[in-house]
This record gives sequence, C-alpha cells and structure tokens, in this order.
Amino acid sequence: MILPIVAYGAPVLRKVCKDISAYHAGLPKLIEDMWETMYNSKGVGLAAPQVNHDIRLFTMDSVQIIQNLDEDERLDYPNDEGYKGVFINAHTASIVGIDWLYNEGCLSIPKIREDIYRREEVTLNFVDENFIPRTKTFNGITARVILHEYDHIDGKLFIDHLKPLKRKLLKRKLDDITKGKISVDYKMSFQK
Repeated sequence: MILPIVAYGAPVLRKVCKDISAYHAGLPKLIEDMWETMYNSKGVGLAAPQVNHDIRLFTMDSVQIIQNLDEDERLDYPNDEGYKGVFINAHTASIVGIDWLYNEGCLSIPKIREDIYRREEVTLNFVDENFIPRTKTFNGITARVILHEYDHIDGKLFIDHLKPLKRKLLKRKLDDITKGKISVDYKMSFQK
C-alpha cells in the first residue's frame, strides 16, 4: 500500500526516533509499504518518520543512482556500487572523510533542492529486516543517501545543514509546503 509522505512542518519529522524490537506491531507490512511508497514517489530513500512512524527505520536504494551515472561520473565514486537495504535501529559507529558537496532533495520537502556538504564515509551498526545485526561501511553517494535518511531518524532535515541566511530565503517555500500549497505527483499528508 502506498502511504502518504508527511510534509515539512509535521512534528514527527523533528522527533528523535526510538529503537524497536523484532516484534514491533506490523513491521513486515510497514517495510513492504515503505518500499512501495519510496519507489512510487521516485525516491531513493525513505525514513519511517516520513510516513508518520517515530521509529528508527529506513529503506534506501542507491543502486539506481549509481547505474544511471555516466562513465565520467562513475570515476568520482570508484568504490560505490550502490546498496539496497532496510536499516533498523541504525546508529553511527563513525562518520569520516572530507566534506563534499552534492545537490539533495527530500520527499517531505518537495521541489526544493540544495547543495549540501556531508562527509564521504559512514559506518553504521544496524539490524536488517530479519533482525540480523550488521556493521557496514558505506561511501560516496550511498553514504550520502544513508546520512540523509539517518538524519530523519534523528529528527533532522537536509535543510538544517544550510547556512541561516539560505534557510531564511527558503522560508516562504517551506511555509507553502507546510500549508499544502504545493502540487506533487505522489500522495502527501499535510499539517492541519
């Protein structure tokens, strides 16, 4: 089932999410619905708060990004083959490397894209959809997608990485999103 994406301004997007157990009610269905919702909205990642659940869960698929790079762009990310997976109870073990700029967007903040600096490598401790513990290191675009989704489960948004003046310049657009004054081609839920 395709779930509505929670729009900017909803309190759930600012919550630090909680860890869950393997017995969390409806978890397999929620994961299935998140995959369907993510692909339907043409996203490469989706965090549980974006579908109104304050739990440490996100899905992501950077394989499609890597596959769509041209040959010259691939040279910029030689160790990034992409990754598709479910991350539950994710916590960072390390975030290292130089900060690099990349243009990001967010399904909860439609039609706004900004250049954001993030570190080039992240190591996460998490469990997968079968609750098998994992520790894995990611780099390049895959690390960026993971860090973006990880921000969501920590109550942060990509616009929080912008300088205050830039955020101020976006205020009207952000207010319009909060009020539902935006047209998108996927299902959204707006604050009343």
